[in-house]
Amino acid sequence: MPTKTLDASTSRPTEAARRLPTLALAAALSLGSAIALGLARFAYALLLPSMKLDLGWSFAQAGAMNTANALGYLLGALAFPRLARRWSAGTLFGGGCVATALLMAGSGLFADTHSLLTLRVVTGVSSAAIFISGGVLAARLASARPRDAGLVLGLYYGGTGWGIVASSVLVPLTIFNVAHGWQFAWFALALACAAFATVAIGAARKIESVHATAASPGHSYTATAAPRWPRFSPALAGYGLFGVGYIGYMTFIVALLRNAGMSAVVVTGFYLLLGVATVVSARVWSSLLDRMRGGQALAVLNTLLAIATLLPALFTQPWVAFVSGLLFGATFLSAVASTTAFVRHNLPASHWAKGISAFTIVFAFGQIVGPMVIGWVSDGAGLARGLVYSALLLAAGAVLAACQKPLR
Repeated sequence: MPTKTLDASTSRPTEAARRLPTLALAAALSLGSAIALGLARFAYALLLPSMKLDLGWSFAQAGAMNTANALGYLLGALAFPRLARRWSAGTLFGGGCVATALLMAGSGLFADTHSLLTLRVVTGVSSAAIFISGGVLAARLASARPRDAGLVLGLYYGGTGWGIVASSVLVPLTIFNVAHGWQFAWFALALACAAFATVAIGAARKIESVHATAASPGHSYTATAAPRWPRFSPALAGYGLFGVGYIGYMTFIVALLRNAGMSAVVVTGFYLLLGVATVVSARVWSSLLDRMRGGQALAVLNTLLAIATLLPALFTQPWVAFVSGLLFGATFLSAVASTTAFVRHNLPASHWAKGISAFTIVFAFGQIVGPMVIGWVSDGAGLARGLVYSALLLAAGAVLAACQKPLR
């Protein structure tokens, strides 16, 4: 009996020691998602009020900047399957990280709308290369430890929160009260991209060298047996509406809070909380991603996002905004992770890149439509009404995702 107790107690540290390198790699790789979304896309919400005032934009024009970024993201997603046949996921990941850092610096060199729109498009292309290739690498890493698969995927996508946290600190400190004072913030974000890239690229190289041929255990598909996209069209449609709804919130929430009279300190605190919640979301939803093989996980997460989006549209108290940010941050990147989990559960490893690209394409379509439509509604009826529309679209996405059955 004492021997058994000793064996059990010593097995736990051994298991923890085995898990740690995998989870550490996932966390390091997650700095790529911090670059692709947290810094290259979501930081713009903090820059938007200053840029809108300085450049005389309407909300529709301000939203067009994120639409341009999403257009580039779509182009990158469409090109990715072809690029992946020529270059490895690790190469595309590293190239995307370097290009994004340079493009973010370039955004600080111009003050005319057309140049900024062009840069946002190209940044979207490089961000897609990071995000999709990183998703492929994360799926390989998850297959190396099936018991931690949901946590590994959650860590990768939740890494976006590190970018949100970094931007919530850097942007307020580097926007100065001078002509085009927002340009300095772009330079600061570029430096953050470069710092994150050094860690993320190293992790990608290690994953690629160790898990280059990793396949999902227990899946014996052949290439011809892979399910075709109409069989997961409800999940694709639900994810497309997620793209429309969530980007409306992430583009305009800071402007809404500032228009409601909240101070810069309160808004910075809100955005910081949202970022921290995004980082810790990996642990919250990991078991859901492991258990749900159909669209149920996306349905649950879309429902919670609809509630989080509706709260600040109906109530203007700071504490309501913080509840909204906490719930939204703890949920929205897990919705993205749920689609990679769906691909991993239902498609052969040889088709993971195609599956992730398919979801990324509809996601990008949603993000192209979202900022422009929600911005147009906000110009005519106010920002609160725009967020109500975002919430309704997220709810519709939940209904569609709930109709998706497992493919096997």
